[in-house]
Amino acid sequence: MKLAVSEARKGINAGHGGPFGCVIVRNGEIVGKGHNEVVKRQDPTCHGEMMAIRNACKKLGTFDLSGCELYTTAEPCPMCAGAIKWANITRVWYGCNIADTDRIGFRDKVFYESDGDNSGELDRAECLELFAEYNSIKDKVNY
Repeated sequence: MKLAVSEARKGINAGHGGPFGCVIVRNGEIVGKGHNEVVKRQDPTCHGEMMAIRNACKKLGTFDLSGCELYTTAEPCPMCAGAIKWANITRVWYGCNIADTDRIGFRDKVFYESDGDNSGELDRAECLELFAEYNSIKDKVNY
């Protein structure tokens, strides 16, 4: 966790974004690290966990991070939690919780609550054809 805190400090001191740092470890070795770069990259997906996952995948040459543990300075938001699950990360350790994040001005809590129905189906038949095309591919990876 100390390395995740250090990574977060690096980011906030450089003006990259909030105090969110992350380190990914497998078999005692750091395989990925990152910090919040939302401001630097002008990209709302550049959370510390997302940057560390990208870094680990690039380093390991795989999208499957099974057997890895993730250390992050704050409880992962739903986007990051989803990415963690898609990456098959085995264990997550976090420092601050959602209430702590809220107290310093981040709105993570709203992403855990329903914000009404702002989505709907469109062109389902065409998209089902696309799914059928994909499903006909042999030796595909469903990930």
